[in-house]
Amino acid sequence: MSARGTVTKVKRRLMGLALLMSMVLFVVLCLAFYNKAFTSSSDVVLKAASTGNQILPDSDVKVRGMIVGRVVEVKSDGGGAELHLALQPEMAEKIPANVSAQLLPRTLFGERYVALELPDKPVSKTLAAGGVIEQDRTRAGLELETVLADTMPVLQAVNPDDLAATLNALDQALSGRGEQVGDTLVQLNTYLDGLNPAIPDLRDNLRELVGVAQTYEQAAPDIISALDNFSTTARTLVDQKQNLQKMTGQLTTSSGDLTTFLNNNGQNMIQLADAQRPTLDVLAKYSPSYPCFLNEMAEYVPRIRKVFGEGTDEPGLHVTLEVAPHRGKYVPNRDEPQFADKRGPRCYNFMEHLDPMPEYPPDGPFKDGSVAPPASRPATGGLNPAASTNPQSAPAGTSAQWVNSPAERDVVATVLAPALGRPSSEVPDWGGLLVGPVLRGAEVSYR
Repeated sequence: MSARGTVTKVKRRLMGLALLMSMVLFVVLCLAFYNKAFTSSSDVVLKAASTGNQILPDSDVKVRGMIVGRVVEVKSDGGGAELHLALQPEMAEKIPANVSAQLLPRTLFGERYVALELPDKPVSKTLAAGGVIEQDRTRAGLELETVLADTMPVLQAVNPDDLAATLNALDQALSGRGEQVGDTLVQLNTYLDGLNPAIPDLRDNLRELVGVAQTYEQAAPDIISALDNFSTTARTLVDQKQNLQKMTGQLTTSSGDLTTFLNNNGQNMIQLADAQRPTLDVLAKYSPSYPCFLNEMAEYVPRIRKVFGEGTDEPGLHVTLEVAPHRGKYVPNRDEPQFADKRGPRCYNFMEHLDPMPEYPPDGPFKDGSVAPPASRPATGGLNPAASTNPQSAPAGTSAQWVNSPAERDVVATVLAPALGRPSSEVPDWGGLLVGPVLRGAEVSYR
């Protein structure tokens, strides 16, 4: 009994040990299968500038989304990173040797995997064990890497709940609208294509805008001062609100009165304006002479002051008295007043004429209907000769050739000599001008 019990006990222990060994062997085999210890592979090396923290051993290696291998080891070579890849031999035989690789994330927050990018022009040689794969250095690949690198810090800083809500809202907004979004992007691309040629002009305008901004910056104090002054004006208007209302009311009343006046007298004002038309036409006709007339009046001021003795030691009016021919009596049907002067506007520069001034202007006296006597002082200066003197007041029968003739002057000198107490030869010639008309029976007047 004891021998059989001993055998049974040893047998049970051996069976328990075998069971434990089987369990350990099963776990080891599972780990070996998990680590693909019994799977053949083609080992290649991927040269990358950096991998980040998302590339780990056993990360997938994919070609167009299909897993073709795994990452065995990640290590640094001092200038970048080396990723040892274990590819399936049957898949490696189909991948060209000039393939490139990108390190892409599974999801926004997930780990990265190695995506092998097939070239546009693959070579005939395929990947073999010990081959080297370079990281994708194309423009699209670099831009994608940059976008992912710049997006990751933002995503890490965003609250996942908020990001999930935002993505859910975007999903709901874009769901079923892919065609519309595509059309919008196509139109946006068209706009950008049209905008690109104008970029240089836009750049120049922005440069000019800098100068304009600097100008406004320099003018800003003045603008602020003007606005401050305007605020003072605005406060004044607010303070005078009542007075402004009263003034507005008064203006309203005045406007009403003016409207009533115009309604009642509008026709009269029209008739008055129409009646004034001839007068205004005459004033308009002679308007060119107004500046000359006013200028002559202004130039006469110093001459008048000189006549009254300004600046001399003989103040008072200084007049040279001259005898002028008399116009004679009024003759009916000849001397009726009328406006017969049709010469239009004219002006004479008196400063250019001789001193003393002639009696009539160069183009003759004003035509008022009367018969003007000959000028006592012609435009050429001096006195009229005897042959040109024919006053209307000369008695009938007096010959014009004897008026102011040498013979008449001798007679007048003989008459005046006793009164002057001097010989007739010393009597001045102007005696004939003063006394001659009296002796002839004419009327003497002064002007």
